[in-house]
Amino acid sequence: MVDAPFRLSERAAAQINAIVHSQPPGGPDKLRVAVLAGGCSGFQYRFELDATRAEDDLVVERDGAVVLVDPASLDLLAGSELDYSDALMGAHFTVRNPNAASACGCGTSFSVE
Repeated sequence: MVDAPFRLSERAAAQINAIVHSQPPGGPDKLRVAVLAGGCSGFQYRFELDATRAEDDLVVERDGAVVLVDPASLDLLAGSELDYSDALMGAHFTVRNPNAASACGCGTSFSVE
């Protein structure tokens, strides 16, 4: 079996669905995951609701949840999984990224070699 270029955990899909269903009707219905230059380690993850799919986006679906990833971000996210954590330190999306050589303590910034 070939690994998917980007995956969603069951918890992430459930949280995306909860967020999307809490929006007004006709609002954004997809989560866009992107990687931007910056952050304390060189790159940072960005999560935002989006209503529009670009032609070259990777579309990942699980249990009705839809995630969009642009091609430039996918280069840094290949083989990763989006998860959702609800722990004492707070609730947030996390990316398990095999391409990250190191990450900062906040979990939203990473570097590659």
